[in-house]
Amino acid sequence: MQRKIYGYIRVSSTDQNEDRQQIALRAKEVPAENIFLDKQSGRDFDRPEYNRMLKKLHAGDILYVQSIDRLGRNYQEIQRQWQKLTKEMGVDIYVIDMPLLDTRMGKDLLGTFIADLVLQVLSFVAESERSSIRERQMQGIEAAKARGVKFGRPSNPLPENFIKVYRKWKEGLISGSEAARECGMPLSTFLYQAEKLK
Repeated sequence: MQRKIYGYIRVSSTDQNEDRQQIALRAKEVPAENIFLDKQSGRDFDRPEYNRMLKKLHAGDILYVQSIDRLGRNYQEIQRQWQKLTKEMGVDIYVIDMPLLDTRMGKDLLGTFIADLVLQVLSFVAESERSSIRERQMQGIEAAKARGVKFGRPSNPLPENFIKVYRKWKEGLISGSEAARECGMPLSTFLYQAEKLK
């Protein structure tokens, strides 16, 4: 069976651009019909296009990815998938921006050892970077909250008659449902806002 060339692209969200990865794969002459693209997180490998690609790959085929973090961001998952692709399925992998990660080269024991070692280091770096990004995001959110920045949708202003209706409800002159109706809001919203005034 003739060796086929495949490419895999992953971007973390629908608004991220995959052009840089497309250009890198085209430079390696990966046929357009053999390029698989997922627009989702790299935390696991439960991705539709990645799984579709796995069904097409055969021993001797080569898979190009631009960088190790495009394959995934979870250290253990990358290790597992690398093992599955190269050892179990017999597929070669070439990581474009890290030529040391080319399983076609150095098929001897030393070559395999070097590729596995580099993969472990890079996978660890990818996951560490993901953890750092999360940590920086949390620190940014905390700093913004400390400055008084509000997150989430802004709450709607209370109707002008809310306090007057609230007092009538508090004194037992009207029911919660009547109070909510007078304020033009759902009962749950009225009770939530009333609770804040206690």
